[in-house]
Amino acid sequence: MIRLDNITKHNGQRLVFIEASAALQKGEKIGLVGPNGAGKTTLFRMITGQDEPDEGNILIDRGATIGFFSQDVGEMAGRSAVAEVMDGAGAVSEVAAELSALEAAMADPGQMDQLDSILERFGEVQARFEELGGYALDSRAREVLHGLGFSQEMMDGDVGRLSGGWKMRVALARILLMRPDVMLLDEPSNHLDLESLIWLEQFLAGYDGALLMTSHDRAFMNRVINKVIEIDGGSLTSFSGDYEFYEQQRAQNEKQQQAQFDRQQAALAKEISFIERFKARASHAAQVQSRVKKLEKIDRVEPPKRRQALSFDFPPAPRSGEDVVKLRGVNKRYGERIIYHDLDLLVRRRERCCILGVNGAGKSTLLKLVTGTTQPDAGTVTLGGSVKMGYFAQHAMDLLDESRTVFETLDDAFPLASQGSLRALAGSFGFSGDEVDKSCRVLSGGEKARLVMALMLFDPPNFLVLDEPTNHLDIATKEMLINALAQYEGTMLFVSHDRHFLSALSNRVLELTPDGIHQYDGGYSEYVARTGQEAPGLHA
Repeated sequence: MIRLDNITKHNGQRLVFIEASAALQKGEKIGLVGPNGAGKTTLFRMITGQDEPDEGNILIDRGATIGFFSQDVGEMAGRSAVAEVMDGAGAVSEVAAELSALEAAMADPGQMDQLDSILERFGEVQARFEELGGYALDSRAREVLHGLGFSQEMMDGDVGRLSGGWKMRVALARILLMRPDVMLLDEPSNHLDLESLIWLEQFLAGYDGALLMTSHDRAFMNRVINKVIEIDGGSLTSFSGDYEFYEQQRAQNEKQQQAQFDRQQAALAKEISFIERFKARASHAAQVQSRVKKLEKIDRVEPPKRRQALSFDFPPAPRSGEDVVKLRGVNKRYGERIIYHDLDLLVRRRERCCILGVNGAGKSTLLKLVTGTTQPDAGTVTLGGSVKMGYFAQHAMDLLDESRTVFETLDDAFPLASQGSLRALAGSFGFSGDEVDKSCRVLSGGEKARLVMALMLFDPPNFLVLDEPTNHLDIATKEMLINALAQYEGTMLFVSHDRHFLSALSNRVLELTPDGIHQYDGGYSEYVARTGQEAPGLHA
């Protein structure tokens, strides 16, 4: 359906693609992977015609419809979420607009002399509208919005009043309702809760078009894709299978390439040693010349490209008391809505409690009560002895001083630390070399999240409270964080929609329900096995 044929592309002085080729066929669901800045967004822009390759061709099947979801959703205001979604439904929305105009024309006294021709056209357009499933469009749009977590009230309310994250969901719903021949989805899993993410997986599983997407959620990728295209060093490499298979295959390819490189280097060293030993001897001149020519003709094996591996080791945190936080008889409401009534909860040392619950169940509110950023209407919240808390809030990135650089931000927070230890800390979180001099103003969402993590973990607390810590983080940084937190000896209370993160780190589950907190010993994987559901809003 789409073929990239020997694409070469520069962004300014930087070479993004060099004679790169790949194809997307009908029915293929492809994950596009590669390090930040490799060119994933550039590739999407070229396929959609917003940009052109410097050399080579992008060939798209005649008549193929393409739907593109990106993080830049633009302005939305003045109509309902459901109307906004229906407007993006492709040909049927254009037919609906004409049908509406014809209805207005039939009621216009000034056009009575043309009524016969209007009625004739209305019949034709109405038949076409019915053929395209237009009369089911409203219910289909609501079904998609419901799957993405919208209440009926939100569907019918002004889309302009929604937050940026909810507007992203509206933009995604437009593409899903359209069901084009090809979907291009740039990070569709961002801003979705667990229930919506699982619904989207099921929707895409039933979609029979071609799909090309990026995602930082490895569980989501594994459930959806059947092929990977990797962008690295300007080239495109295809791997059949899911993300897990791609990782294994890539590691195996690297191992084989390293072995080939090592063998060739050993052979070259022997030849060079012979040449050096005998180049001054006339009796060996012919042999030396022969070996020099042989060396010149050899195709050199390149060593495998080494991705920068992030790693962070926790300094040991001070030990807390056995009871870390205790909530007794806590009530909390917002206006008429009761979030908690007579809530009791105890979190003990070294527990790693993940909080699950549908939208509005009070996950973030519970974290705010524990951290003291919100006060209970009644009851008590008590931290235990020697508890030193670190809190990663969803708005934490907005609190960074944009006039300061990465290094200055770390130096302001830890004035007694040496420059070397702060640079090592920055490097652990992906800010190497000159990147420590980047202003916070120009950092991406992922870079800001990494900086906030670095600030929180340098002088480690013994009680970590984390609200969606993996939002904006790429797969490599998530792996680093999981590996670091797996070694952490303190206590954790966290909310996340990333199932890999939940499975790897939790040893207790707190499920928020209308009739209180259901508690499960064992981690998220045990919760799924015991309940038969991956999230509270879903039932097997």
